[in-house]
Amino acid sequence: MRISLLLLILLPWAALSQSYTISGTLTDAATGEALIGANVYVTSLQKGVTTNNYGFYSLTLPRMDSLGIAFSYVGYTPQFKKVYLQQNFELNVELLPGVGVLDEVVVSGARTNENVARPQMGVVDIPTTKIRELPAILGEVDVLKVVQLLPGVQSGNEGTTGFFVRGGNADQNLVQLDEAIVYNPNHLFGLFSTFNTRAINNVTLIKGGFPAQYGGRLSSILDISMKEGNNKRVGVEGGIGLVTSQLTVEGPLKKEQASFILSARRTYFDWMIKPFLSSRIRTNYSFYDLNAKVNWQLGPKDRLFLSGFTGKDDATYIEDGIEYNVLFGNSTGTLRWNHIFGQKLFLNTSLIVNEYDQNIAALQDNAFSEVVSGIKDVNGKLEFQYYPNPDHVILFGAHYLDHTFRSTGRTEAQSGTDPSPGIDKDAIPVKYFDEFALYINDEVRLGERFSANLGLRAPGFFSDEASYYKIEPRASVKMALDNNSSVKAAYTVMNQFLHLVPSSTASVPTEIWIPSTALTKPQLSTQYSLGYFRNFRDNELESSLEVYYKDMKNQVLFKEGNQLIETLDVDPLLTYGKGWSYGAELFLRKNRGKLTGWLSYTLSWTNQKFDELNFGRTFPFRYDRRHNLALVGTYQLSKRWSLSGTFVFSSGNVYTVPVGRIGVFHGGSLFEGNYFVYEERNNVRMNPYHRLDLSASHKREWALLGKKLVSEWVFSVYNSYSRLNPYFVYFEVEPRTGQPKAKQVSLLPIIPSITYNFKF
Repeated sequence: MRISLLLLILLPWAALSQSYTISGTLTDAATGEALIGANVYVTSLQKGVTTNNYGFYSLTLPRMDSLGIAFSYVGYTPQFKKVYLQQNFELNVELLPGVGVLDEVVVSGARTNENVARPQMGVVDIPTTKIRELPAILGEVDVLKVVQLLPGVQSGNEGTTGFFVRGGNADQNLVQLDEAIVYNPNHLFGLFSTFNTRAINNVTLIKGGFPAQYGGRLSSILDISMKEGNNKRVGVEGGIGLVTSQLTVEGPLKKEQASFILSARRTYFDWMIKPFLSSRIRTNYSFYDLNAKVNWQLGPKDRLFLSGFTGKDDATYIEDGIEYNVLFGNSTGTLRWNHIFGQKLFLNTSLIVNEYDQNIAALQDNAFSEVVSGIKDVNGKLEFQYYPNPDHVILFGAHYLDHTFRSTGRTEAQSGTDPSPGIDKDAIPVKYFDEFALYINDEVRLGERFSANLGLRAPGFFSDEASYYKIEPRASVKMALDNNSSVKAAYTVMNQFLHLVPSSTASVPTEIWIPSTALTKPQLSTQYSLGYFRNFRDNELESSLEVYYKDMKNQVLFKEGNQLIETLDVDPLLTYGKGWSYGAELFLRKNRGKLTGWLSYTLSWTNQKFDELNFGRTFPFRYDRRHNLALVGTYQLSKRWSLSGTFVFSSGNVYTVPVGRIGVFHGGSLFEGNYFVYEERNNVRMNPYHRLDLSASHKREWALLGKKLVSEWVFSVYNSYSRLNPYFVYFEVEPRTGQPKAKQVSLLPIIPSITYNFKF
């Protein structure tokens, strides 16, 4: 009797303590594309999650009669679902592009302040729709150009897509496309990137507070996901610009179960430039890239993806005894399998192959030089994502990567009538190296105000020469001040086993990757950051202020006076030092209304110190810039017309200026009879850099053979007031006065362009 009475008392409490799981995917209603980072938010409980890289979400909630769940994503109409939580069930949601008219309660419930609420900091998501709205150079919209407009990111030289994050070098950025590493993400010597925006689904930049699943670089992760292809209908879109044309075709292989996308781009820069060249100059430059992807819904719990990318650059320049030949390119392939175990455990398994090749040759004054280098990687990944409840997400997995490096080069005198044979690629020395990593990452919410992202990564590197095993703790914590503001802090340790060493040969601007050895130790960074995040006007305005300090050890440069790299065994030519960077980053973004855009400002200092350079004294990093400002805006003038503009300002790069010169009798043409005297490295700063880019686009919908055709004209002006920004500075001696004079070389004046885009 007592037992029965006890059961009657406890039964209601047991029912209340029961919990059930809702899981599913969020996709684009028009194309079936997965929505990455979309919000799933329970309005009554004020709890929510975001979708993963495949649009999957999982919510475990206490049993209730009814729940209101809001599904939202930037640029899509939010949806509000009322569910009765009496059992586990699957709920897949399709969101329509555009902003619909919904009840005020639904709209406010769907707008989550994700940037304030999540514990992670130093992360910026870049909607691809915004990328395509911004002004373009020569009619080409570019992902990496947009990355340069974000706080904490410095651009390289004028017009290039190189980027440098929080004082790090270019090799310290991990750029990956569908998880495959892209070692040189550039076309046209950096004027364009290799990423065709029409083939891209999502772009995320991580520059601090790195989750444990990312590693291998010190400064940033640029994670780019390709589109999956429209699984509902066949679609075609393309663009015709001044320098390139591109075409994308996508559609279902089996409606709503399998789809494909094929996107290609090719330049005709080589055809356009020929009429403007002198008869004594022969030049040719071409590049192309090709993206392809297919995916299959094998069943309700299994999905298979196969994606590939290839891009090549081929350039030749010949004039009066001078000849340059440049050939480089990337190729990647990714095979992935997703599986859902129950409703709380998600598995992604990846097999990835990527390759980078570079061949640069130069002939000048009968001196011939050539460099051939390349990397081929084969790697596998296994990652589990476990969702015990809305306040807890656990990621754990393993990654193994096999590197094959090859590099050789030579410099010799030769007769122009007896050209030297090229390097036999089969005879190039090859070395093998391996990397691996085990990791676990736990994102947890601790009460109403506190949350944390805690991770541990254990990477390793081994070869015949050396082995390294490391431990990398990661931690990001957040304290909410109220519903609209929070304070965050992060601590990250990162190791990098590869080094990018630039050649010091002026006539052959090349660089190669080298692995760590017993002497060339892995690069190591420790980063601390603190930030304040606040949103205004129901999350219409986002703001953040972050400060950081980053310490970098085992940095690598060439010793003074070294020349062309001829082998991977370059340890005797290198010198080793350290670097450190610190600064503050301000970010303001407007998300809604006719006028949208952002403002970013970075105040930073970056220094380096090498015992064998600059007499052991501290000197500024090459891309140390005190101030860096970017102002980006888009205004929807009417249904058809939109205007956009970008203004950037930064302090000039530093460079080295001689403090004196010594005349050399019978010096000949070498150094014009002068040897220059240098006392300090990077002792002068170039003029400040600034420019204003403007763009206007006109969209119109047509009916063609019963189908909807969207056409768009884009008119843009790069560097609208034709600012002569410094590309580099050189010195020459005036024959009349005998005095040295600095001369500035500027690359890109005002450049108008027009592009026609279409989609049907």
